[in-house]
Amino acid sequence: MSADVPGGPPVTPATAARVPPGEPAPSRWRWWLEWLAVVVVALFLALGVRAYVAQMFYIPSGSMLPTLQIGDRIVVDKLSYHLHDIHRGDVVVFRRPPREQADYSDLVKRVIGLPGDTVSSVGGRVYIDGKPLAEPWLPHPAPTTSPSPVPRPFSLNHPFTVPSGQYFVMGDNRTNSEDSRYFGPISSNLVVGRMAFVAWPLDDSGWLVVLLTAAAVLVVAIAVVARRTPAPARPRGPAPLRGPPVPGTP
Repeated sequence: MSADVPGGPPVTPATAARVPPGEPAPSRWRWWLEWLAVVVVALFLALGVRAYVAQMFYIPSGSMLPTLQIGDRIVVDKLSYHLHDIHRGDVVVFRRPPREQADYSDLVKRVIGLPGDTVSSVGGRVYIDGKPLAEPWLPHPAPTTSPSPVPRPFSLNHPFTVPSGQYFVMGDNRTNSEDSRYFGPISSNLVVGRMAFVAWPLDDSGWLVVLLTAAAVLVVAIAVVARRTPAPARPRGPAPLRGPPVPGTP
């Protein structure tokens, strides 16, 4: 049964769900504009994340074997070094230093010497300020760390003190890595960021990030759909009929 409004069409379940009076009907153009705004905001966020928060890099060589394999894709955290200093042992991506001859715009190595450290190579091992450096990131048995043939103070043929604001970096594949033993220490302003995790092939931390990202996208999609779903309108009808007055009541 449907309720009739005097002077208007009958109200049915179909008409009850329509837009309430006084509100404009939704426009298809408005729907497209809203989704276009969502896409534009997503692109701006993606560009902002890439520029200031995180970026993915491809590993083209074996200088970081066995930690990083050729073809690995890593995610680099660009934000953390704005909050704290670079630490020894960090795997960092940095722009090509002036003395590096390889045709790569960015390189990845491990931080070995901090500003003010005296780095040396004795008996195939790395020493910091005369003490052997524990390097749990290297395979066992550890590869030999030899000086380079470059006739420079940083070749490690002799102890080398890292200047202020610079870092001595090496590849984990010590026998096949052109690093600070060849091109010298790198300036802090060349550092792009710290490796956060291997994005491909996925390790445990990579899977966690993927799942969290998928969950975030799902939440946003649900929110958009919920916003587009109109709330059910209450059926319109005549004011409820009142019975005849009861004798003795005003």
